[in-house]
Amino acid sequence: MTRSARPKRTGGIEALRFLICLIIVLMLWGPEWRTTITPENEPEIAILWDASGSGATQDSQSLNDKTVISRSDFIQEALNLNLWKELENNGEVTVFSESFSAPPENIDPAKQGLIGTDISAPINQLLSQHDNLQAVVLLSDGDWNLGAPPVSAAQKMLLKKVPLFPIPVGSKERLPDIEILDITAPTYGIVGEPIQIPFSLRSSLKRDVNTTIKLRDTSSGKEFTKKIRIPAEKEYFDNVLWRIDKEGTTKLELSFPVAEGELVSANNTQEFIIQGKKENLKVLVMDSVPRWEYRFIRNALSRDPGVDLDCLLFHPKIGKGDGPDYIQEFPNKLEDLQKYDVVFIGDLGVGKGQLTLKQAELIKGLVENQASGVVFIPGPYGYQESLLKSPLADLIPVILDKDNPKGISEATASPLSLTSQGRGSLLTMLGNNEVENERIWENLPGFYWSAAIEKAKGGADVLATHANRRNRYGRIPLLVTKSAGNGKVLYLGHDSAWRWRRGVEDLYHYRFWGQVARWMSYQRNMAAGERIRLYFSPDRPKPGDIVTLNANAFDQNAAPLTEGSITVDISGPNGESNRIELSKADGAWGSFTGRTRLTKPGEWSLKAQIGNDSSSLVETTIIVQGDTLEKTGQPARPEVLEEMAFVTNGKVIDPNEINAIKSLINALPVKQPLEESIPLWAQIAVMLTVIILLAIFWTLRKLNGTF
Repeated sequence: MTRSARPKRTGGIEALRFLICLIIVLMLWGPEWRTTITPENEPEIAILWDASGSGATQDSQSLNDKTVISRSDFIQEALNLNLWKELENNGEVTVFSESFSAPPENIDPAKQGLIGTDISAPINQLLSQHDNLQAVVLLSDGDWNLGAPPVSAAQKMLLKKVPLFPIPVGSKERLPDIEILDITAPTYGIVGEPIQIPFSLRSSLKRDVNTTIKLRDTSSGKEFTKKIRIPAEKEYFDNVLWRIDKEGTTKLELSFPVAEGELVSANNTQEFIIQGKKENLKVLVMDSVPRWEYRFIRNALSRDPGVDLDCLLFHPKIGKGDGPDYIQEFPNKLEDLQKYDVVFIGDLGVGKGQLTLKQAELIKGLVENQASGVVFIPGPYGYQESLLKSPLADLIPVILDKDNPKGISEATASPLSLTSQGRGSLLTMLGNNEVENERIWENLPGFYWSAAIEKAKGGADVLATHANRRNRYGRIPLLVTKSAGNGKVLYLGHDSAWRWRRGVEDLYHYRFWGQVARWMSYQRNMAAGERIRLYFSPDRPKPGDIVTLNANAFDQNAAPLTEGSITVDISGPNGESNRIELSKADGAWGSFTGRTRLTKPGEWSLKAQIGNDSSSLVETTIIVQGDTLEKTGQPARPEVLEEMAFVTNGKVIDPNEINAIKSLINALPVKQPLEESIPLWAQIAVMLTVIILLAIFWTLRKLNGTF
């Protein structure tokens, strides 16, 4: 510096260098800025008590006479104790109480199912509003169903050194009760046709209960009853059949009487909504020869007022069939094929004078992209064996014996045997109840020919098997269903259902195939207009579920839409609305898809249209079945409270020893002033200061000419 031409400037620059180095060295020592926060208020003890709907459960013991009272009554008894006055220690400590999760007054019925218990939020609010909490006493059953896990709030209490002393309310054992768990009714049904309404119950009684389930139309008073036996301490699954009498929305009520010893009756009744619609199904029936099964299916569907039938017969000798309901050519254009809800494929394959590979691919696309259904009914000619080398092979829900394409003939008739799935399926419901239905199937005439089937494919549902034949995989599946893309597939491995007419004419045969056609077309007819077909999944969502919306759109010539967009306006039960745009799916079938979340129970209105073309508008309703979060009769969850107490270094207080809380709180150490440490080395201001000083140092050295 003494040899520098500018000693003063150089000295200042070197001093700046020293300052920068000093700051860096000091930061390496990890200095902290400590602030001591001394509470301005006197120590406080908070009493949080649960005011949620589960407090109506009668499973607590009174502090006075040990009688059984409700959880909310026990909490009120506990709040009235002189114990809390004694904790104030002659005014040196403030003791206050606050409730949480109380249901609001005049609640909107549409929001009733969304009311629940949030334990975490009130604790977080306490910590933010009170800076000198000495302890928190929590009176609760521990049953939470909203908000963050309570243990997250307990972790915040640990950081602020606030112990939690929970007092569990209620019994860990479920009350003697039978409750309706779920009703999975379809979104809509066809007027005049039976629908199946599955339901599930749960019993905590220690004995089996014989009771009567009742389904009632709340407006007309129409009723259906069914006797059931509910096993002890188990869940019970069953269904009832209901016939819809009118179009529009109908509110139904499922209920059963209070059993002897049952303490909760509020959950013995549940209401739900279902819609009635008229139908007009479009069905295509194809076969090679007019065998008996083909003739009677044609007769059954042509006489059904809800079915519009087309038939296509590929006779190997006389050519195409002709007459009423017949068409002469396979609909090779998408706009002609897409109108069919169900396609029946008889003893027909791919080859000369039958279907082409392109037509087989069109049928597959119809099922997977347009939510249509396909029914396979093979025959003794074995033409369907050629389908295994076509695109339709993926749709066939069974694995066939390729060495025996013409099937198996027998000298004596063999009946079908329903599986457990078949006994509970609407497709096989030929009677008015399960007992009658089982008797009908046992007495149905059998068949003399069946397809050579090895086993069902994975994901398929076997509804009926060969009653007399088995192989290495078990009984031979003969009535099998499976989902394929958006559509459905049914495989009947014999061609003698027409024999079911013996002695009863068309009663069971017509009913079976009518149910098949309606089951397969259920989804794609949720909302069908001239140019848009809208369907959704799940069809009976619950609040908070994400619903997938699918649409098939067509242009003015009924061809699948290739350009444009589908917008859906969604209106909730409380008036809220939003618009989503469905995105184009892969393929040339005019398929669009999108997703939305339905948050509230009630009726959600959907209006879909192509772009701004209001003439293409189609409307439907999604019914979100609310499930009440707050339920009476549920067991308490003291384990939740135990975990919270452990995390905060507190202790669970037994309700019978509630007075012990005084000694526990008085034994707590005096809360020290809270210290906050801010590490200076991690502050962005320090880093920016060093960078700026380095920049100034470098600039000054350049200006000073040292380099």
